[in-house]
Amino acid sequence: MALCIAFHNRSFMDNLVQPFHHLNPCFVQNQHTHMQPRSHSLSSVSLGMSDPQLVSSPQFFSTKFSPFFDPLDNLGELKTLNSVRELHAQMVKIPKRRNSVTMDGRMMRNYLEFGDFLSATKVFFVGFSRNYLLWNSFVEEFASFGGDSHEILEVFKELHNIGVEFDSKALTVVLKICLALMELWLGMEVHACLVKRGFHVDVHLSCALINIYEKCWGIDRANQVFDETPLQEDFLWNTVVMANLRSERWEKALELFRRMQSASAKVTDGTLVKLLQACGKLRALNEGKQLHGYVIKFGRVSNTSICNSVLSMYSRNNRLDLARAVFYSMDDHNLSSWNSIISSYAVNGCLNGAWDVLQEMQSSSIKPDIITWNSILSGHLLQGSYEMVLTNFRILQSVGFKPDSCSITSALQAVIELVCFNLGKEIHSYVMRSNLDYDAYVCTSLVDMYIKNNSLDKAEVVFHHSKNKNICAWNSLISGYAYKGLFNNAENLLKQMKGEGIKPDLVTWNSLISGYSMWGRSEEALALMNRIKGLGLTPNVVSWTAMISGCCQNENYMEPLQFFSKMLEENVKPNSTTICSLLRACAGLSLLKKGEEIHCFCMRHGFVDDIYVATALIDIYCKGGKLKVAHEVFRKIKEKTLPCWNCMMMGYAIYGHGEEVFTLFDSMCKTGIRPDAITFTALLSGCKNSGLVIEGWKYFDSMKTYYNITPTIEHYSCMVDLLGKAGFLDEALDFIHAMPQKADASIWGALLSACRIHKDINTAEIAARNLFRLEPYNSGNYVTMMNIYAIFDRWRDVERVKDSMTAMGVKILNVWSWTQVRHTIHVFSTEGEPHPEEGEIYFELYQLVSEIRKLGYVPDINCVLQNIDEKEKEKFVLSHTEKLAMTYGLMKIKDGSPIRVVKNTRICQDCHTAAKYISLARNREIFLRESGRFHHFVNGECSCNDRW
Repeated sequence: MALCIAFHNRSFMDNLVQPFHHLNPCFVQNQHTHMQPRSHSLSSVSLGMSDPQLVSSPQFFSTKFSPFFDPLDNLGELKTLNSVRELHAQMVKIPKRRNSVTMDGRMMRNYLEFGDFLSATKVFFVGFSRNYLLWNSFVEEFASFGGDSHEILEVFKELHNIGVEFDSKALTVVLKICLALMELWLGMEVHACLVKRGFHVDVHLSCALINIYEKCWGIDRANQVFDETPLQEDFLWNTVVMANLRSERWEKALELFRRMQSASAKVTDGTLVKLLQACGKLRALNEGKQLHGYVIKFGRVSNTSICNSVLSMYSRNNRLDLARAVFYSMDDHNLSSWNSIISSYAVNGCLNGAWDVLQEMQSSSIKPDIITWNSILSGHLLQGSYEMVLTNFRILQSVGFKPDSCSITSALQAVIELVCFNLGKEIHSYVMRSNLDYDAYVCTSLVDMYIKNNSLDKAEVVFHHSKNKNICAWNSLISGYAYKGLFNNAENLLKQMKGEGIKPDLVTWNSLISGYSMWGRSEEALALMNRIKGLGLTPNVVSWTAMISGCCQNENYMEPLQFFSKMLEENVKPNSTTICSLLRACAGLSLLKKGEEIHCFCMRHGFVDDIYVATALIDIYCKGGKLKVAHEVFRKIKEKTLPCWNCMMMGYAIYGHGEEVFTLFDSMCKTGIRPDAITFTALLSGCKNSGLVIEGWKYFDSMKTYYNITPTIEHYSCMVDLLGKAGFLDEALDFIHAMPQKADASIWGALLSACRIHKDINTAEIAARNLFRLEPYNSGNYVTMMNIYAIFDRWRDVERVKDSMTAMGVKILNVWSWTQVRHTIHVFSTEGEPHPEEGEIYFELYQLVSEIRKLGYVPDINCVLQNIDEKEKEKFVLSHTEKLAMTYGLMKIKDGSPIRVVKNTRICQDCHTAAKYISLARNREIFLRESGRFHHFVNGECSCNDRW
C-alpha cells in the first residue's frame, strides 16, 4: 500500500527543503506557489518529493552539483548538518536513484551523527517500505548515537495524525518498538487502527500483537489475539507457543502444540527445543516422548540442539537410560551434548558414570569447559556430597579454570551445609577480587551463608554493597530474617524494598510464609496467605508447600495434613516437594495409614516415578514397620540415587538388620555410586543395632582411608554406642578421650545408656556429670541416672538427683503412647484425661499378664524410681502407657494385622520384655517406635536383640 504524503505538509517537507534556502531563494518561492498536493507512487514517496520542472530548472543546481551526479560520491564530503541537508535535498529531486537503500541508510546515519534524530527518523519511515529489515539496525544505531527510541514513536504519531497511511510492514515495526519500550497503549491504538483497516489478518502484525500483549498485559490477551486471527499460519502458531512458554504456561503450550499437529502446522527447531524444556520442567514424560516421536518422524534427529534438549528432557524425568540411549544414537556430539549427558548422570546421582563420560569426552579430543565442571559440582550438591563439591571446586581451579558465578554458588551451598564458614569467607574474598559481586545469585548465596553463620550484620553488609541488587537479593535477606525468626526486620526491609520501587513478588511472600511456619506461627502464615490475596496475587503451590514444609521442620506434623486439605480445596495442585513434605509429616508421626493414602494419591497423579517421592515413600514405610513394602518401592526405582540407597540402608539399620545393610552397601558400590557421610551413618547404625563390633571398626576406619570422608560427631557417637552396648565400656571411654572433636551430649548419652544396660555405675557417673553440664535441662538424662541408682538400691542418690532437678527447675516430661485403630488415634498419657475405655483396657491387660506369666514373664521393677514394696512396684509398671496402647490395639484390631505403637520416650525394660511375651502369646507382630529407634516384636523376639 502506497504512502500518501501531501506536499503542503510543513512538519515533514520544511525539514527537507531547508537545506535549499541558502542555495537559491527562488526555490522556496517556487515550491510554495507551484507545488500542489498530490498522491505519489511508492517510489516517489520514498524519494520524498518529485517535480520534473524543478529538477530541470537551471536555477536549482549550484556549481557544486551537476544533473548527472551520483549522491554516493559526495557522502564523504559532508562536514556539517547543513551540508547533509543540501545533499538530501539534491537526492530528493532525482527522479530515479541507484542504490536507494544504501543512500537512505547513509543519509540516516549522517543525520544521526549530527544529532538530528527527527530527520533521521523521517527518512527511516519514508524509505522503510522498500526494506523490511532496515528497522532493526536503525533502532540500534539510533540508540548508539544517544537517541531516545520514544522519539521514533513520536514521529510516527505525528505522521499518522497528518494523514500518512502506513503499510503492514511499517506498522509491524512500530509494534516491535512499542514492545521494546513497553508502550502498551500506543500498541492498542495501532491494534484498533489495524482492525478498522482490515490488517488484522496479516500474520506478521498478529505475531507482533501477540508479543506486545504477552509482555505488557498478560498471556491471556495474547492468546485471544491468536484465537481471533483467521489465518493461523506456521509462523503465528510458533509465535503463540513461544509466548506461552515464556509466560511459563507449560500445559497451554503443549496443548497448542497438539492443536498445531491437527492443523498440519510445522514446528520450528527453536520451538521444539523450548517445548522439550517445558516437558522437563513439568516432569511430563509422556508428552516428552511424543515430542521425541515428532522429532524422529520429521527427520529432526540431525539437529544437535534438538537432540540435546531430548536428552535433557529424559534426564529431568529421571530416565537416565533413555537419555543415554539418545546420546549414543546421535551422529554428532558437540560440547553441549557432552555437557548434557554428564549433567544427566550427575543430577541422577550416578557421579561415577559422569566421571566415566568425562574421560570419554576428553579421549574424543573435546575439552571440558566450566559448564562441564559446574555440572559435576551440581550433581554432587544434589546428592548431598558436599565434601566432593569442595574437592572438585579445588580441582577445577587446579586445571586452569576460573570459577564463575555458578561454581561459586555451588561451593557456597556446600560451605553452608558443612558449616565451614572460614572457607566461605575465603570464597567471598575471591568473589571480591574477581569482581563477581555484581552477580545477584552470588550475592544471594553470600547473604545466605552469613545468615546461616549467625552473622546477620555481615549479611547486611554484603546486601547493601551489592552492585547488582535485584529482587533476588532483597528476597535473600528477607528470607534470612524470616529463617532466623526476625520478622520485624523482615517487615522493615519489605517497606524499604517498596520505597525503592521494587514490588514484592510471590517469592518474597513465600519466604515469609515459610519463616512463620518454621517458627511455629502457622496462624500468622495463614493470615499472610490472605494478605497476598488482597494484593491481587494468588498463592501458588510453592506458597502452600512452604507452609507444609515449614511445619515439618518445626516438627509440627499434624498441621501439614490440614493445610494439604485446604490446598486441594483451593484447586492448587501439589508438586513432588509438597508430597515429600507430607510424607515426612506422616513418617514423623508414624501415620502409616495416611502415608498409604498419599501413596495411592501419588499413583493416581503420576508422582511415583519421581525419585524424591519414591525416597520419601521408602522412609515412611520403614518408619511404619513395613520393610518389605519399602524394599519393593526401592526395587522398582530404575535409576537409584545416593539418598535412595541411604534411606533403604537406614531403614534396615534402625530395625537391627545389619547384614541387609551391608548387602545394600556392596550393591550400591557395584553400581558406581560413591558413598557419603550419611551412608556411613547408616552402616554404623546397622552395626551398633546388631552388635557387630568388628564390622563397625572396619567401616569406621575405611571412611578416611578409602573414601576420604572425615568422620563427624554423629559417626563417633555411633562408635561409642556400638562399643558401649557390646560391653566394651573402658574402650568406649578411651575412644571418647582420643577423639579429635570435643564430645557432645550425643556421645555421653550413648555411653550413659550403655552403662544402664551393663550396670556400670562408675562410668555412668562420669557420663552423667558431663551430660548435666552440657544439657542441664534435659530430664531424660536425670531419669536414666536415677534408674541406674535404683537398680543398686541407692535411694539417697536417687533423691539427690531429684533435688538437683528441682533446683534447676527441670520437670519430667509428660509420657504418652498412642496407637491408631482404623482412622482414629488413641492416646494414653500419664497426665490429662484417662481413656474413656480405661476399665475395659485394664481388665484385658490383667488377663494378658496372667497369660504371659505362664510363659515365663516376670515383671522387672528396677525401672520404678520410688522406694516402695514390690507389689506396689508391679502395679506401677502395669500402668505404663505403652502397655495400655498395645492392649487396646489387641482389643480392637481383630484381623491379625500388626499392632503399631508410638511412644515419646524410651521404652522401659519391663515393657520391652512384656511386648516380647505378648507377641508370642497372641501370635501378633508388634511395632513400637520410641525416641531414637524401632522395635519389631515377633514370636517372643525383638529386632533390637535387647540392645537399645
